[in-house]
Amino acid sequence: MGGRQVTSWQDMHITVAGLGVSGVSAARALAGLGARITVVDGGDSEALRERAVSLEETEGIAVRLGDADTLPEGTGLVVTSPGWKPTSPLFAAAAEAGVDVVGDVEIAWRLRGPDAAPWLAVTGTNGKTTTTQMLASILRAAGLRTAAVGNIGTPIVDVVLSEEPYDVLAVELSSYQLHWAPSLRAHSAAVLNLAPDHLDWHGSMEAYAADKGRIYEGNRIACVYNVADKATEDLVREADVEEGCRAVGFTLGTPGPSQLGVVDGILVDRAFVENRQKNAQELAEVGDVNPPAPHNIANALAAAALARAFGVPATAVRDGLRAFTPDAHRIAHVADVDGVAYIDDSKATNTHAAEASLAAYESIVWIAGGLAKGATFDELVTKSAKRLKGVVLIGADRGLIRDALARHAPEVPVVDLDRTDTGAMPAAVREAQRLAAAGDTVLLAPACASMDMFANYNQRGDAFADAVRGLAAAGA
Repeated sequence: MGGRQVTSWQDMHITVAGLGVSGVSAARALAGLGARITVVDGGDSEALRERAVSLEETEGIAVRLGDADTLPEGTGLVVTSPGWKPTSPLFAAAAEAGVDVVGDVEIAWRLRGPDAAPWLAVTGTNGKTTTTQMLASILRAAGLRTAAVGNIGTPIVDVVLSEEPYDVLAVELSSYQLHWAPSLRAHSAAVLNLAPDHLDWHGSMEAYAADKGRIYEGNRIACVYNVADKATEDLVREADVEEGCRAVGFTLGTPGPSQLGVVDGILVDRAFVENRQKNAQELAEVGDVNPPAPHNIANALAAAALARAFGVPATAVRDGLRAFTPDAHRIAHVADVDGVAYIDDSKATNTHAAEASLAAYESIVWIAGGLAKGATFDELVTKSAKRLKGVVLIGADRGLIRDALARHAPEVPVVDLDRTDTGAMPAAVREAQRLAAAGDTVLLAPACASMDMFANYNQRGDAFADAVRGLAAAGA
């Protein structure tokens, strides 16, 4: 990694906002570089108190619980955890005092040594984690030492300070993290898609898009965008990049010059080849992508574009995609029961993700509902209506989906379970089985968050999979 420049941190008084994983990581790292740290958190639970005692006794880090609004005296820099809103009183106090507020990604960037590994960065409303993990798999297949970090995996500050030398990092970045990372300058970066999300945090779609677009600032080699999503290309046009940096598109159709796309079931590259006006390089087959749903093929193309921008050979793209296994609850095939496929996409927690999931199958019994987070469902239902064999609704805001179905797909049978207890999932699966016939797909793609009924989307997906396995066992 090369030597680190740490003198600027010595004796600096830094306030870290949040006692979560990234906050603790940043606090420990900066304390280790000689800074004086105070961690503030509005909570005061037993778990937080235990964490606070550990930091105070083993690291000499001061922790203030129950008061996250006032700025500790003498603060020279505030380091925030990603979820804290820009409107937080602590940040208003920092602004009034002329103190900068940055995130853990910004700290990681500043801590990089002169020989640090380049960053290949990924953001988007949906698909970030899968694409970043695909990218890391491709880089590993090329024999490169890498890690998938940022919004996933090991805290990025820990990776940057690690003694292990990396050749390149695959970095997933949320809009929150990008908002607080003004110095970030990636080797190459991709924005996968843009759809309304987290608007309560950002304040508007324009502000959300602008934060996503920060990922392109200062790119050296390639700004990767989604040909099917013009907003991502607009962000490339607006970015201030280094001389010679190229715009590279990915598409599920036939690619033009400076694009990656699909031809006759083959993923091909017309961006990183000689004479791209006439030539194309085969990278992999659609069947090498797991699972080969359209939105996942788009993820694979974006990952391939970033890897190719780093000089990875075509064979490594193929081998990396073949080696990749998606995380649980992402269009995961649970079982076939009586000729019906049961698919768990509990990770589809917003309408954009659910639309992509529904587009992957032809005849669907859809299980949906949960917390809508301010979303509307008319566009989703309109686009997906022709694929719906039936719908089973659960969760607190299911009425919003029911009303959209009544307006745009009145012929589709709907079962409204009127339940928000965890036992609703087995009932939903039984109702879906009743509506489905051989050749259909029962798809859990809720288009909503899970916290009205479950701890998280993982628990929701597990409940679905357990119910499906119960059906399979009953039929055995």
